Amino acid sequence: MRKQKTPEQLRQDELLEELIKLRGMKTAGDVQDMLKDLLGSTMQKMLVAELDNKLGYSKYDYKNKDSANSRNGYSKKSVKTTHGELDLDIPRDRAGEFEPLLIPKNKTSLDRGIEDRILSMYAKGMSTRDISSHIDEIYGFEASEGLISNITDKILPIIREWQSRPLEAIYAMMFLDAIHYNVRQDGRIVKKAAYIALGLDLDGRRDVLGMWVGENESAKYWLGVLNELQSRGVKDILITCTDNLTGFETAIRAVYPKTDLQNCIIHQIRNSTQWVSYKDLKPLTADLKTIYKAHTEQEALANLETFGEKWNKKYSKIYESWKRNWANLATFFKFPQDIRKLIYTTNQIENFNRGLRKVTKAKCVFPTDDSLLKMLYLATMDITKKWTGKRHDWGPIRMQLDIYYADRLTPVKSA
Repeated sequence: MRKQKTPEQLRQDELLEELIKLRGMKTAGDVQDMLKDLLGSTMQKMLVAELDNKLGYSKYDYKNKDSANSRNGYSKKSVKTTHGELDLDIPRDRAGEFEPLLIPKNKTSLDRGIEDRILSMYAKGMSTRDISSHIDEIYGFEASEGLISNITDKILPIIREWQSRPLEAIYAMMFLDAIHYNVRQDGRIVKKAAYIALGLDLDGRRDVLGMWVGENESAKYWLGVLNELQSRGVKDILITCTDNLTGFETAIRAVYPKTDLQNCIIHQIRNSTQWVSYKDLKPLTADLKTIYKAHTEQEALANLETFGEKWNKKYSKIYESWKRNWANLATFFKFPQDIRKLIYTTNQIENFNRGLRKVTKAKCVFPTDDSLLKMLYLATMDITKKWTGKRHDWGPIRMQLDIYYADRLTPVKSA
C-alpha cells in the first residue's frame, strides 16, 4: 500500500510543479541549470547571513548596530561545485575580520565531493587527461591535468603515514611478490618493480603491509624492507612465501632467522617448463606433479630422482633447479593439508596483484615513482575495503600453528 504524503510533502510537490512550469524545464540539462541557480542563490543568502551574524545586525538595521565594524561591499569569487562553476559575491567587512565558514579563504570548491570523485577515478586507472575530460563533461567546468595531479598529490602524505603505520607483532604468514612497470626517470624509460607484502595475522585476517617501488632486487634491498617491517613492530613471521626473489633468503635470515621460507611451487613449475618443447610439455608437467603432490618429503625426493633419470638427457637444468632450491621448495611437506594449500603457492598475493593490474593496465608509462605509488595505493584501498573478517577455515589452521610454533606463540596467548 502506497504511503500517504504529509501536507508538507504535498506543498513541496505543488511548488516543484510551479517551478518546472515557470522555467519551462524539459531536459536533464534544464534541471541541472535550475539546481545550479538554486544552489547559487542559497549560498549567496547564506554568506550574507554569516556576515549579519558576525556584525550583530542586518543590513540597514542601524538601530541595533553595536559595533564599529560595518559592511564593505563584495569581492568576486568562482567556486566549483557538483552542479558546475558558480560566480559568487563574497561580502566583506571594513575591519577585514570576516571569513565565511561556507567558503573559507583560498578555497575554490564547495566541498570535497569532486576531489573524492577525482581520486576515485584515478584509483580506477583513468589518466589525468581522461579525468579532466570527464569532469568537464559531467560538472561543467574545466579541471586541468595539473589541477588533477595536485589533487592526487594530496594523498602522498597519507600514503607515507599508511606505509609507516604500526603492524602486528606476529604474522602467521607473509606473502611477497612484485609487479613490473615502465617509469620515466632522468629522461628515459626504465623498468621498475612495485614490491608488495601481504600478511595473514594470527586471527586469519589479510592486510597489505606495505608497497615499495625499486629497481633491482638484492639482499641489501630486501634487508631495508624487512628492517622497515621490524621497526614498525613485526617481531616474528612464522612462514614466508615468495617466488624465490633475488637476495630475499639472505636478507630474511638476517632479520627473521626463525621464519620458515617457502618458495612458490607454481613459479618453480613455470620456470621449469619455460623452454620445454610443446610435445614434451604434458608428460613432463605430469611427472613434476608427482613431486609436489607427494604425501611426504621422502616420497617427493624419490619422485624427483625418478624425474631426473627420465628427463636429464633433454632437460637437465630442470632437475638441477629443483635440487638446488629443494630446501625452500619442500617446506610445506611438514604441514597438514590445510596449511599446505595456503603456502605452496603465492596465490594469496597473486589474486591481489591481478586487481592492481586491472587498474594499471591502461598506463604504458608512469611519469614518476610517485604517480605509480599513488595509483597502486588508491587501487589497494579500493580492493581491500572488500576484505572483511577472517578466513572461514582459520580455526583448524590456527590450532595446527599453535602446535607447530608453540614456543613462539605462547607469549602471545598469555599476554
